[in-house]
Amino acid sequence: MQQQSRQPDLVEGSLPVFVFPTELVFYADEQASHKQVLTLYNPYEFALKFKVLCTAPNKYAVVDATGAVKPQCCVDIVIRHRDVRACHYGVIDKFRLQVSEQSQRKALGRKEVMATLLPSAAQEQPQVRPQEEERRMKEQLADRVFFEQTAFQTDSRSASGGPSLLTVLLGLVCMAALMLPTLGEQESTVPVYLHLSVNKKLVAAYVLGESSYNGYSAHLKCSRKRSC
Repeated sequence: MQQQSRQPDLVEGSLPVFVFPTELVFYADEQASHKQVLTLYNPYEFALKFKVLCTAPNKYAVVDATGAVKPQCCVDIVIRHRDVRACHYGVIDKFRLQVSEQSQRKALGRKEVMATLLPSAAQEQPQVRPQEEERRMKEQLADRVFFEQTAFQTDSRSASGGPSLLTVLLGLVCMAALMLPTLGEQESTVPVYLHLSVNKKLVAAYVLGESSYNGYSAHLKCSRKRSC
């Protein structure tokens, strides 16, 4: 009679949540960018249900803010910015994705994704002031430390404080892997041997997030040393 698969007891909030991308950027002058897609991956052997929360729900429309993800599958969550005004330029909003088991209410894991509205892609770098950029990096670092305390950490940084060439190349490879079709897609002109499984894309998303975090941390430390 005991044929049901046993699942490990998980502490509330301890389950890693895999989402790509880790940041949303909307551009006021690009209508196409007003619609963004978050992909939630479930690499586990059991189904997950999810809920999307937001710090500014009136500014966004989330299609299917709640739902479920089958084991070894992924789901796309469409987010639309519906309040594109100049007063919102540079404001950082946050989305929180909470996941839990189908039969439970407690959140086993959570992940935060930041969203920013900018006036134009061409003006992205000049528009952000140094103080705003430093504050933004500090918020990103604080979120990582608070919500991902088990993430890999290292104290060895390069002398320049910036990301290494290997980190940049690794990030480009992971981005290319995430843009390849998923295994099983029929309507694709890409050769079948380049189709990746969900698990492989999951690994690429995790590595890309780690490399981005390490780059931000190194840059932040370098900025603090220069200001001292």
